[in-house]
Amino acid sequence: MTRAIEAAGIPTVQVMMYKEMAEKVHPPRVAHVKFPFGRPMGEPGNHDQHRVIAEDALRILEMATQPGAIVTLPYRWRREDYARIREERSARVG
Repeated sequence: MTRAIEAAGIPTVQVMMYKEMAEKVHPPRVAHVKFPFGRPMGEPGNHDQHRVIAEDALRILEMATQPGAIVTLPYRWRREDYARIREERSARVG
């Protein structure tokens, strides 16, 4: 699906948990997370976590101008303080 969207001229990034699968199927751009199966954006209800992952995926779109990039995000399941990460990011911007 992402390749079809890219063919229409719209860049995409896919959040995936299995880097090996990304290397095999070659989606255009991948934000690789080390999260449990079925939870590519993180824990249900953890809006700070979802926002951080989405922001990182958008940064990959900016950074990886050509298809084929696989970027492993540094987060570990239930070990990060996503509210703090968001606060630090806003402090850098503001």
